[in-house]
Amino acid sequence: MLARFFNALFTKQRMSQTAWSVVAIFLLAIFAGFVCYPTAWNKPADWLNAQKNKSAVFKTIPNIPQFFKLPFRLGLDLQGGTHLIYEADLSKIDKGQYTESMEGLRYIIEQRVNMFGVAEPLVQVDTVGSHYRLIVELAGIKDVSQAIKRIGETPFLEFKEEKTAQETESIINRFKSLSPEEQLNFKEDPYFASIGLDGRYLKKATLEFDSNTNMPQIGIEFNDEGAKFFEEVTGRNVGKRIAIYLDGVLKNAPTVQERISGGKAQITGSFTVNEAKEQVRYLNSGSLPVPVRLINQQTVGASLGQQSLEKSLFAGLIGILAVALFMIGWYRLPGLLAVLALIIYSGVVLMIFKLIPVILTLAGIAGFILSVGMAVDANILIFERLKEELRWGKSLGGAIDEGFKRAWTSIRDSNASSLITCLVLFWLGTSIIKGFALTLAIGIIVSMFSAIFVTRNFLKLFVSEKMEKRLWLFGIKKQRSE
Repeated sequence: MLARFFNALFTKQRMSQTAWSVVAIFLLAIFAGFVCYPTAWNKPADWLNAQKNKSAVFKTIPNIPQFFKLPFRLGLDLQGGTHLIYEADLSKIDKGQYTESMEGLRYIIEQRVNMFGVAEPLVQVDTVGSHYRLIVELAGIKDVSQAIKRIGETPFLEFKEEKTAQETESIINRFKSLSPEEQLNFKEDPYFASIGLDGRYLKKATLEFDSNTNMPQIGIEFNDEGAKFFEEVTGRNVGKRIAIYLDGVLKNAPTVQERISGGKAQITGSFTVNEAKEQVRYLNSGSLPVPVRLINQQTVGASLGQQSLEKSLFAGLIGILAVALFMIGWYRLPGLLAVLALIIYSGVVLMIFKLIPVILTLAGIAGFILSVGMAVDANILIFERLKEELRWGKSLGGAIDEGFKRAWTSIRDSNASSLITCLVLFWLGTSIIKGFALTLAIGIIVSMFSAIFVTRNFLKLFVSEKMEKRLWLFGIKKQRSE
C-alpha cells in the first residue's frame, strides 16, 4: 500500500499541484515531529558528527547542528504545585474602584510570585457574587509557606529622598567591612532614605501625554495631606532624585525639577506607552489598601502529577487507536489516509503547543483529545458524501471534489459554533476551563486544515482508471461494469 502511495506521488502524471502539496505536508510533518521529539534528530546527528570527526578526510566538514529543544509547559496538576484562592477585602474601597483595585492587586501578586522563580505562574481575578477573589497557581514551587506569607502582604508603596554623597559612601564602606554572612543580612539602603511618604497619601496615577511632544508620561495626584507633604519634600530636593519603591523594590527615581505645590506632578522620561502603563499600574496598586485572606489551598505532589500525566496520555493513546481501527475498518483506503492525516494533525498541534507555548493541564489534554474526535468527525462527513457520490455513478475524481464541497458547509458551521463556545469559555472561565478552551480551539482550527487540505490531497493522489475499478477500497461493494 505504501509503495502504491509513493508511486502515485512521484509519477510524471501526478507531479502536479496536488503532489507538491503532499510533499509540503510531509515536510511540515517531519519538522513537527522533530519539534515534538528532537532526540530523533539529535541522536543520529551526534553519531554522524562523532564518525566524521574520526576521519581525517571529513573532519573539516562542519558538524550537523542540534535541533532546538522546547519543553512542554505543564500545569501544576501535571508537575505538582499549589492552587491558592484569596478573598480581597474591598470594604475601604469605593465601588467604582473595585475593578481597578483588583487588577492592581493582581499585578502586584504576579510580581511577587515571580520572585520565587515559579515557572509560568498564573494569577487571575475571579468574581463570585459580591466576593472578589484572586486565584494563584504556583507550579513546581518548593517553599509554599514563604510564598503564602509573601502573597498575603498588602502592597506597600513608598517615596524616598536621595541621601548625600557622604552618607552613601559611609554606608558602602561599612558594608564592605562586614563579613560575607553579615553582608547577606545588611538591609540599609545606601542611596535613598525613608521620609514617611507612602501609598496612603497618593490619590491616583494616570497615563498622560505631553502636549508638545506627545510622549507618554505619568501623572500623579496626592490627597490634601499628601500634597502638603509632597510640596515640602520636593522643596528641599530640587535637583535631586525622589525614588519610588514598591514592596521594597526600586521602580523609578525621577529628578525633581522644581518645588511642586497643589499635589499634582508629572513623571517624564523616555517611556514607551507600555512602560508608562506599567508605572501607572504599580503606583495605583500600591496606593490602594486591599488586604487579602487565604480561603482555600490545594497542593498537588510531583509524583501524583506524573501519575496523572501518564494516565491521561495512556487514555489518549487508547482513544486514538480505537478511532484509527474504526476508520480503517469502515472506510478502508480513505480511512487509512485519514489515520495518516490524523497522525500529522497530532504532530502539528503538539508542535503549536510547544511554540506558543501552551500550559498543558489535565483539562487541556482533554481538550486536545476531544479535538482529535472532532477532526475524525470532519473526515466521516466527507467520506460519507464521497460514498454517496460514487453510488450515484460519478467518477472518483468528481466524487472526491463533490464530497468535499458538500461536506464543507457542515464542517464549517459545526466548527464555527465550537470555536465560539471556546471563546466564551476562555473569556469567562477559570484557569482550568481556559486551558481546555485554548487546546480545543487550536485543535479545531488545525483539524479543519487537516480534513480539507491534508486528507483531500492524499485522496486525489489515488484518482486513476485502475481505482475506478476497485471501489471496494472506498467501501463501495457493488463494482461498476467495464
